[in-house]
Amino acid sequence: MIGGEGLPAGTPRWGHKVSGVRTLSGGRHEVTFADGSTVETSLLVGADGTWSRVRRLLSDTTPEYTGESYVETYLYDAETRHPLAARAVGDGSMFAPAPGNAIVAHRESGNTLHAYVSLTRPLEWFDAIDFSDHAAAAARVVQEFDGWAPELTALITDADSGPILRPLYTLPVGHRWDHVPGVTLVGDAAHLVPPNGEGANLAMFDGSELGKAIAAHPEDIDAALAEYEQAMFPRTSETPQGDELVESLFGDNRQKVCSLCSPKRD
Repeated sequence: MIGGEGLPAGTPRWGHKVSGVRTLSGGRHEVTFADGSTVETSLLVGADGTWSRVRRLLSDTTPEYTGESYVETYLYDAETRHPLAARAVGDGSMFAPAPGNAIVAHRESGNTLHAYVSLTRPLEWFDAIDFSDHAAAAARVVQEFDGWAPELTALITDADSGPILRPLYTLPVGHRWDHVPGVTLVGDAAHLVPPNGEGANLAMFDGSELGKAIAAHPEDIDAALAEYEQAMFPRTSETPQGDELVESLFGDNRQKVCSLCSPKRD
């Protein structure tokens, strides 16, 4: 809502996947969509995530694989159809970490369990798995959790949706660019890190700070963008990095051990 009113008709436009962007003159840019349509902008804000096409206008830096991937699953009608997994997850969320492996799950609306299975493996390891064959992919992934409690491995083997591969990527700490008229970035497009609990918060804060800068310089968009960027660069560089969280949870020096994820002994 803006000033108590809804957004003007046609804003936003849904179903417009960006296929390319290019620089025009005078701080303007052309955005091309997958359906072949184009639009010219006087202000272009890239909020398009890890593989941002807008970032290419500002930086040659590309995301690098962190060494860790998530395998995502969903279990529906959990209390009725997946009672063991439902009890393991409980009423909120559950975290079962071990060095190089983890199973994380939480409840969602509609009696749904949503799980992220973490594996620290090279991309080539995942390339050898056919994730289009859900049963075969689940069978291969669960082999990495041999001896774990069945109420945990059920989050892999009994999935109603998935498994879906989610490799994790990152941009260098302190990623920045020289100001380019008429374009900037927010969120993961600007400062991608492994999951650290701050990604969505930072993206929303970026948008808020950019909006305030534009409001403060309504007649000089480039001054607004420069002010926003110069404040954003140090702020995001000082944010705890995701690899620190990953090491604390999955590294050899983790402080807590989940009893359910310890291999069974005779």
